[in-house]
Amino acid sequence: MGRGACVRPSSSFAAHASAPRPAADPPPPRSPAAHFATTDSLTAYWRFYWAVAGVQLARWLPREPGCILDLSGPDFRGAPRAAAAGHDVVTLLPSVDLAPRWDAVPPASPNGSGRNRRPGRLRSVVADATFLTGFASEVFDGVIADNRVLSQRLVTEASLAEIHRVLRPGGRTLLCVDSVVLGMALLAEQDRWPELSFAPNADVLLVPWPDGSITRCFTGEQLGELLVDVGLELEWVKPRTVLSASTVDTVLGSDPGALNRLVEMELKAAESDDYVGVHLLASARKPV
Repeated sequence: MGRGACVRPSSSFAAHASAPRPAADPPPPRSPAAHFATTDSLTAYWRFYWAVAGVQLARWLPREPGCILDLSGPDFRGAPRAAAAGHDVVTLLPSVDLAPRWDAVPPASPNGSGRNRRPGRLRSVVADATFLTGFASEVFDGVIADNRVLSQRLVTEASLAEIHRVLRPGGRTLLCVDSVVLGMALLAEQDRWPELSFAPNADVLLVPWPDGSITRCFTGEQLGELLVDVGLELEWVKPRTVLSASTVDTVLGSDPGALNRLVEMELKAAESDDYVGVHLLASARKPV
């Protein structure tokens, strides 16, 4: 979520979190939405979250070097990881002032496909990430739209149609969006009970965040239908993570070396069809 998320917690939660208390007191309980409205106090969880995301990306990347378009924004570290695995990557930026300064990233490649491979080129381009008018049709082997970018672009259909256009036949896209689970948690935290009662059956669920921005949330079925409607073949939809932030914080708090075991546990749990995660991850292919 934007290196976690780029929003602030609600004022009530912020006041509660900043209130002085004895060092021996346990930390105050945190609402489900507040876990994802700020990352400052969730260092352990977000370290786990992005470790999971890195392995998921490594497993998804094409085995053979190709040309990848990354729409995920300057905070997403998937672009240097894909380049380290041998792919030529074009990453889109909203402005030249937001050019990322990535450290070297090893080619996390659990299947070994990236070993002993020359790194690909990594180029940043300032362009509109919704309407990819600066790119010709059928020029990319893969498009990555992680970091919730398609939830932040409320007319998601237009962005998906452009992804379909720039993909070569047989090319694939990997995307991550906010789920209805997160949307309902945000509505509940803001006491928006009328909207919450309609949320599970809404055709389009738009949810306000504490900072005034709006996100579009999806069920797994809705996301799959959108991909099919623009002409893509759905490969799979699953939660990005299913382990709760409190569980991860507790485990890593007692055993900081348990990160790899937690990631392995998470990857096995996320293979289920139970869309309980706050973010959904999907992969789709353009027909040949």
